[in-house]
Amino acid sequence: MKKRNVLYTIFGLMLLIGCSKDSDITSSNSSSTIDKSGNRLTTGASASDLLANTNFDKLLIEIGYVSGHQPTTEAITNFENFLRARTYKENIEFKYTPLTSPGEETLTLDEVVDLENKNRTEYNDGSTLAIYIYFADAPSDSDNPDEGTVTLGAVYRNTSMIAYEATIRDLANASSVVTVADVETATLFHEFGHLFGLVNLSTQSVNDHEDPDASNHCNVAGCLMRAELEFGTSLLKTMQNRASKGLASIPEFDSECLLDLQKYGGR
Repeated sequence: MKKRNVLYTIFGLMLLIGCSKDSDITSSNSSSTIDKSGNRLTTGASASDLLANTNFDKLLIEIGYVSGHQPTTEAITNFENFLRARTYKENIEFKYTPLTSPGEETLTLDEVVDLENKNRTEYNDGSTLAIYIYFADAPSDSDNPDEGTVTLGAVYRNTSMIAYEATIRDLANASSVVTVADVETATLFHEFGHLFGLVNLSTQSVNDHEDPDASNHCNVAGCLMRAELEFGTSLLKTMQNRASKGLASIPEFDSECLLDLQKYGGR
């Protein structure tokens, strides 16, 4: 697989535009319907809704995970703290849904979408904005382990994310200083940055800081949204180097990304 291809690896952006194999509005019974259209938009389209409280004041994050591949408590705690620090949402709820394995050796993006269509139960409802994160037991079909290019997570649609948990664990286990929780946390932070619209995903930056060589990634050194964090070996090296200097192993948003978050209603 070539670097900076259509599908980004590691923290790869997988942008899916309005693709669905089932109806946006489905009937759960004869007297009620579920409107899924608000959760089937392009990546970044819900940036303001995620960051501010104008239309939604609650986040409901559904974590669907293949049994045995549930994310660590530490990573989810870090993720909740991250959301509270960058958004104005005070009401954040997590719902865990254990799932059977799809029995696939690898997962294509189309298969990931099909799994969400089959297993997702929570959608926007009133003032509640729903997010779906699937923790998989199979790697991405775009991985090339021989080149160190493995995909840890990806976003598609405006409220959808996948974390390749089996790959995350394999990568973390190759390090003596970086933990599974560290890699899970970094994956969640970076991918949610894309759901926030970073950089220039259904949004427009305050100042130009998009990497001309890597679309939708930041050109500021040390930023969480840097494209250099796409590849497994690069990610591990970055986190280990930071830890060796006494820094937090996970990079943070730079000042330009923070300006963009503030522009669209965040902190």
